Amino acid sequence: MRIAVVGTGYVGLVTGTCFAEVGIDVTCIDIDSKKIDNLKQGILPIYEPGLEEMVLRNSQKERLSFSTNLAESVQGCQVAFIAVGTPPGEDGSADLKYVLAVAREIGRSMTDYLVVVTKSTVPVGTAAKVRNAIREELEARGANIPFDVASNPEFLKEGAAIDDFLKPDRIVVGVDSERAEQVMSKLYKPFLMNGHPLIFMDIPSAEMTKYAANAMLATKISFMNDIANLCEIMGADVNMVRKGIGSDARIGNKFIYPGIGYGGSCFPKDVKALIKTASENGYSMEVLKSVETVNDRQKSVLFNKVMNYFSGDLSGKTFAVWGLSFKPKTDDMREAPSLVIIEKLLEQGAKVKAYDPVAMKEAKHSLGDTIEYGKDEYETLIDADALLLVTEWPEFRSPNFAVVNKLMKEKVVFDGRNIYDAREMEEKGFTYFGIGVKQAMVPQQTKETV
Repeated sequence: MRIAVVGTGYVGLVTGTCFAEVGIDVTCIDIDSKKIDNLKQGILPIYEPGLEEMVLRNSQKERLSFSTNLAESVQGCQVAFIAVGTPPGEDGSADLKYVLAVAREIGRSMTDYLVVVTKSTVPVGTAAKVRNAIREELEARGANIPFDVASNPEFLKEGAAIDDFLKPDRIVVGVDSERAEQVMSKLYKPFLMNGHPLIFMDIPSAEMTKYAANAMLATKISFMNDIANLCEIMGADVNMVRKGIGSDARIGNKFIYPGIGYGGSCFPKDVKALIKTASENGYSMEVLKSVETVNDRQKSVLFNKVMNYFSGDLSGKTFAVWGLSFKPKTDDMREAPSLVIIEKLLEQGAKVKAYDPVAMKEAKHSLGDTIEYGKDEYETLIDADALLLVTEWPEFRSPNFAVVNKLMKEKVVFDGRNIYDAREMEEKGFTYFGIGVKQAMVPQQTKETV
């Protein structure tokens, strides 16, 4: 079976590579010639654990190839995935210009039956627009070529995308013809050997499923952050509360860890898009509007703790920041809480020294030379007035606290992910602030300001 994947961003590259991994012939297509040239040399545009090795292996076996020529690449394919970007507009709506441009080019190029699949996250009704765009181009050519459109939303977690694709919780496919269902069943057959469910449904339902899933997860995160803030006010420990509710099977223990807000390419964009879609159809998503408000507020929680501790004066202070990407195991800086925190620190006249295992190159696109970048986490601590833990990379979980203690000017830690234990930090001589937990120790002179 041969397929084409248009777009070599996060979704497109993972999708194409994983299909190649199970023996399908895949061509990944992009208009960015530099990106394609790099991919042919094994240089990836993104960081994702295990992906580089998989790209190299399947390229060497000639199951995975890269091209800038869509017209040539779709010839002989049974399926063409559209996996290009859908950036949010100023009003929060998803911009479909790239999706529809690809659809039109497919319509100008296809010569035989093809299932055109939207893999990009798109609003309900997009498949119909894709169908119309292809049909218009075929009519302009005077070509009577049959085709189907399908929706196949992705549910990939950055940092675990390979496993998510190869061992999916579920595969959702929206179709409106038996022929398209048969083609998609054949395509996904290698992934069903271990009982992973393939769920067919109508196309609008498939399009809505992606948004509903991300909106639900974003809601759980914001709800728990709201609870964490209340726990601090009431003297409760959110870590205990989390264990208490997470053991309830109706709630579960995933996505209920408090922190400093969600970021990335999906949750912020998809929540906005769903709110906008509802508004365009005369409905107000009140819960999701609150989710968005809570998340925006949560990104400032750690900074506010810093301001309180230092009595509102950060001028001349030096802060070490551990972690820049919006989550571990990715270099994705889109909507990262670190950007909000660092910007606020700099506005107050503070100096920032940051370290991230993989995201510093990406961070420089946003932060430039406004901060210093450490060669490792310990270099950032030299003469630091406080440490801010922003991204919970595994290597930050058990640092050498004797070295940390020796390097820092003041022994103050603001833990935005609650990866340290408050009592243990107190025993090690640190003043510790977490999210939704009791403060372990406060210097006498600053108690009234915290």
